[in-house]
Amino acid sequence: MRRTLLSATLLTALATPMAFAHNHGGEAKAADAKPMDAAAHDAHEQAKAAIDAVVAGEWRTPANVARDGFRHPAETLAFFGVTPSMTVVEVSPGSGAWWTEILAPLAKQGGGTYIAAITDPAKTTSDRAREYFTGDNAKFRERLAKAPEQFGSAVLREVDPTAPVYGEPGSADAVLTFRNLHGWMRNGQADGQMAAFFAVLKPGGVLGVEQHRANADVPADKIQGYVSEAQVIALAEAAGFVLEAKSEINANPKDTKDHPNGVWTLPPNLDVPEGEDKAKYQAIGESDRMTLRFRKPKA
Repeated sequence: MRRTLLSATLLTALATPMAFAHNHGGEAKAADAKPMDAAAHDAHEQAKAAIDAVVAGEWRTPANVARDGFRHPAETLAFFGVTPSMTVVEVSPGSGAWWTEILAPLAKQGGGTYIAAITDPAKTTSDRAREYFTGDNAKFRERLAKAPEQFGSAVLREVDPTAPVYGEPGSADAVLTFRNLHGWMRNGQADGQMAAFFAVLKPGGVLGVEQHRANADVPADKIQGYVSEAQVIALAEAAGFVLEAKSEINANPKDTKDHPNGVWTLPPNLDVPEGEDKAKYQAIGESDRMTLRFRKPKA
């Protein structure tokens, strides 16, 4: 039975990022972390209920729901400090709209704004990339069109990957990117992306990163999905961000990270060489991933 979404009044409640990390798998690393007061605790619980409601939404694609055990949507958004009234930019949501199915309804119910930043095919540098993103974007738009009640307020913004702009400077409360950094690092676009994230965020805004995690630094030409935490942190800090906290929400100790076709050998892709048993990789599950929260300084 579909869970009833909370009222707009309830959903507009705010909570501090440190409050959101409380009891949700977050490893609070900030030196100035303080216990929640009563008001912050109430806001935390209200926003948690709002996120739980949309995660349970009946509009979500069954194949997406089936991955919740690996992707931990409620815990991840709580750790990032996402609330329903925020302006949230999701970078490269992908044709499956995995996070869009959660973030767009959350913003709509809470008076916030969800912006899906998709790649402009005309601004890519190869015929293969243009073909890929043209098809990807068409599938994404088709998914949103099937559920206008939930996704009708989503804002789609096509972005030039070689010179990204995600909106007016200082206009977003949060920028979220899930499993995208390896591609930008491989293509020499990561610095430009980080600078664009920093520019669009308000002072004090959050950058939330989930990324396949290598055990050590990986040269750009050797990246097969996995990169190290140190590499990601260095990129973000070079753009001006401050690392606020890490979480093991999306860790997977079964992932040995030495697969024949990189991270794509694992679910959900299961790009397994001919003759190998897919069950071996299904038993591992989805990749081991870092989950990092960065902050744009207020001054």
